[in-house]
This record gives sequence, C-alpha cells and structure tokens, in this order.
Amino acid sequence: MTAKTTVKPTARLIEVFSAIQGEGLNVGTRQIFIRFALCDLRCHFCDSAHTWNAPATCKVERSPGLRDFEIHSNPVPLPILIEWVQRQNLPCLHDSISLTGGEPLLHVPFLKEFLPQVRSLTNLPVYLETGGHRPEQLATIVPYLDSVGMDLKLPSVSGESHWQEHAKFLQLCFESHLDIFVKIIISQNTDPAELQRSALLVADVSPDIPIFLQPVTPLPPSAQFTPTPVLAPTPEQVLMWQALMKKFVPHVRVIPQTHKMLNQL
Repeated sequence: MTAKTTVKPTARLIEVFSAIQGEGLNVGTRQIFIRFALCDLRCHFCDSAHTWNAPATCKVERSPGLRDFEIHSNPVPLPILIEWVQRQNLPCLHDSISLTGGEPLLHVPFLKEFLPQVRSLTNLPVYLETGGHRPEQLATIVPYLDSVGMDLKLPSVSGESHWQEHAKFLQLCFESHLDIFVKIIISQNTDPAELQRSALLVADVSPDIPIFLQPVTPLPPSAQFTPTPVLAPTPEQVLMWQALMKKFVPHVRVIPQTHKMLNQL
C-alpha cells in the first residue's frame, strides 16, 4: 500500500504590492494587488505583456506603497503568499484585495485553497480582475469572491473575440450576486457595431450592470504588438460611443487609466 502524496498548491506570480486602483468601479480605492503570471489572450493593446509567461522570480513589497521590493523565486507556496498579504495588511489601510494578472483564473486550483484562507485572515473583500472568458473556472471560486471587473474584448480593438464566453461569465456573476462591472477598452479603431452588441449583451443579463469605457493608453513603440499602433480615440468618438451605448443601458461611464496619471504601477 503506497502512501498518498499531497500536492501543495503554488502560484506563479509577477508581483505583490499596495497601490491605488486606477480602473473601473473601485477607482481611487487602496488595494493589495496580487498579480498572477500567465495569460491565454494576446490583446493588441496589452500593457502587461510581461505577464504572458511565468518568470523565474517575482517581486514583493516589504512595506505597503513604498516600492521597496524583494525578489523571490517562482512558484510561490500558499503559506508564503498568505504571509506576504498579512505583511501588507496594515489596519484600516486597504479596501480590498485585487486578483489581477495576466489571467488569475488560470490559477483556479490554487485560488480554491488560497481565497477562503485569505478572506478569513484579513476580513478584506476579494476583487477579481479578469478577461471574462473562462466561466467554467469562475464557477469553482465564485463563493470566495465579492466583486468582479470583467473585461469585454472588442475584436476591432483587442484582436480577441469571446462573445459567448462573456455572456456566460456575466450571467454567472449576476446569478451569484457579486458586485460586477464591465470594462471595455476603446481605441480609434473601435467598431461601433461591437459597442452596440456589447451593450445588448450586458442589458440581456441586467441593465443595472455598469459599463466603463476606457480609452486605450497608447503603448511606447518598443511595446507595440501590431504594425499599426493602437491609438486613443478622439473626444468626439468617445462622446458619440457613450451616447450610442446609453440607448441600451443606463450606466455608461468613461474613465481613463487613472493610476498611470498618478504614476502608480
């Protein structure tokens, strides 16, 4: 009779740090960010391409917000990540924990064990930032989440197309009574027909779900993935597209990446 071996869960991380959330419904709030490595999407505008693959090391802030990073090796065992989060979690400082990436849902076996522990230890709500294209993985960790920011990828802007997955994903979030919002990156190349389709997709789940239109932050030439740069839309385009979407859903806000204005990570 052979003894059973227990595989201890580990995560491949990019960084753990404390900062001000710059996007969506939680904009301006203070969060502990856990940035996971790996992504299965290749969006043309991605400003986090360093997360597409798993590096040999990750960096962790010693003190919340001071950018005094230590370097540690990947993958990271669960108890170690719990320690790092506890070190960040000074009394009254943070509003929530942000799971970001990359695509955090590529780490579901780890998250199933990590999230119940980190919630009970910190008493902080857990916010998932996701590409919104993996509803099956979401279903396994829904009980441990409080809010979700779902990116809705426009093919004309991102080069990705996941309409059916987005619809399933959003429906599951809504049925699970999570606080949810939808974020849509817009550029000069945005196809208005896709914005209309997005608005109808959201309205079909619930017209009360807020949508955030986020003008793309142009990448420096060295970081561009397409021969044609992804350029920010004009003010006239943004106003026109917001008006178009508001014919179908009432809550459409335009907010750029404020963390970049504040020189946050």
